[in-house]
Amino acid sequence: MNAYQDAAGSAIQATAAAPSPLPWSHGFAELGPAFFSAVEPQPLSAPRWVARSARLAAALGLSDDWFESEQSLQAFSGNRVLPGTRPLASVYSGHQFGVWAGQLGDGRALLLGDLPDAQGERQEIQLKGAGLTPYSRSGDGRAVLRSSIREFLCSEAMAALGIPSSRALCIIGSATGVRRETMETAAVVTRVAPSFIRFGHFEHFSYQEQHGDGPAHAQLRWLADQVIARHYPQCLHSEVFPGNPYAALLQAVSERTARLMAQWQAVGFCHGVMNTDNMSVLGLTLDYGPFQFLDAFDPAHICNHSDTQGRYAFQRQPNVAYWNLHCLAQALLPLIGEHDQAIAALASYKTVFPEALQQHMRAKLGLSDALAEDLEMIDSLMKLLAQDGVDYTIFWRRLSHWVAAMNGNDSVRDLFIDRASIDAWLQRYALRIAAQDPTQTSGSMLGSNPKFVLRNHLVETAIQKAKSGDHGEVATLLALLESPFDEHPGYDDYASFPPAWASSLEISCSS
Repeated sequence: MNAYQDAAGSAIQATAAAPSPLPWSHGFAELGPAFFSAVEPQPLSAPRWVARSARLAAALGLSDDWFESEQSLQAFSGNRVLPGTRPLASVYSGHQFGVWAGQLGDGRALLLGDLPDAQGERQEIQLKGAGLTPYSRSGDGRAVLRSSIREFLCSEAMAALGIPSSRALCIIGSATGVRRETMETAAVVTRVAPSFIRFGHFEHFSYQEQHGDGPAHAQLRWLADQVIARHYPQCLHSEVFPGNPYAALLQAVSERTARLMAQWQAVGFCHGVMNTDNMSVLGLTLDYGPFQFLDAFDPAHICNHSDTQGRYAFQRQPNVAYWNLHCLAQALLPLIGEHDQAIAALASYKTVFPEALQQHMRAKLGLSDALAEDLEMIDSLMKLLAQDGVDYTIFWRRLSHWVAAMNGNDSVRDLFIDRASIDAWLQRYALRIAAQDPTQTSGSMLGSNPKFVLRNHLVETAIQKAKSGDHGEVATLLALLESPFDEHPGYDDYASFPPAWASSLEISCSS
């Protein structure tokens, strides 16, 4: 057992300490009963700790005694309702794979309430996999161990990369059996976010109030007003849309979404299921399912085996996000009023996304200033990466080291089949950064290009070990992914090329 596993293993020993009560509040519940159903979680048999994020627990002010107590084990497994919580499942609708799906909702997630973080900001605490809700449709309300491990690790990995995301506090495994393609065991992952409100919440009430008998857009307006008050108060005083906070809200969400897409594309992250009910109004990465960090760079890569049409292929993500924002705009149109105002609110996406992406790519290249010629240089590099199927993460990390000692260093060109083309590009790049200090440039790039990302084969290995009761690999990955830009001597295998069997892994929506 290595040092990472030792540290994690000692932390996971439950104690019998009596936990202190927590300062719960219930911001979402204040929206009113039209927005949710009160639901009791369903117990899991023989619950056990699988993984915990001590870093997130500390940010939420959860003491070691509380977090390691038997009561927290029972509470986060759904076996006991914590004092002060009010479990509820939220209703929403949405477009799935481009088709209106009607009413959806939290089919296996229960919101317990809000807790303050270290900055005093309220964070919603949600159990995913806690059992049936009125919105489960044909599902069983459960999450399986494999998908819970994937969500837990990727949530924390994205946060450490500086990419806005929901977080994951812990995973509880169990002996409860559930059937997917085969029999598996159920688990609960505890998710944390300032809000889990989605585009689909607005779509739900906009559609319902256009086709129902209730007051015209009363719930839609109430939802928008509360989101503005809690998360976008600047929209009340917009200079671009004076007197129209709803247009200002659409613009703010569009810009956050644009910046998020730029970060996904720069790091090589594929989400896999960008339905409108999986899109956060806060610009967070939400609902980790068949995600993947790119191995070989392929702009057309499809990470979701269920996505037979390639709707959510890597290169299509920015445009899909824009399409989803149009759905949000349509939902908000009764409040915005003028169609032209809605179009104007969306327009900034087309400016913010390319500017943000260019900024991230210049940072990955260590460029200290911006020149117009950089865009063509970046574009030609991406074409070379795609042409030779170069490992995306390894390329950028090697390039970060290469700039410190260019002469005689073949680590980058060795990744390519077309040596002549990459040599020409590297010569051009070297001239571009010739005026910069190579040591400082390398250091800057190492802070922008991670050594460790959550590759599918890494998490698959951790899942298989966890299924046999060995949670050490989950702990090791968490420790590496919490500081992905560090070297972590002795763990280079976790940053090396994927094995041949990794190409046969298929990830679908089944979880």
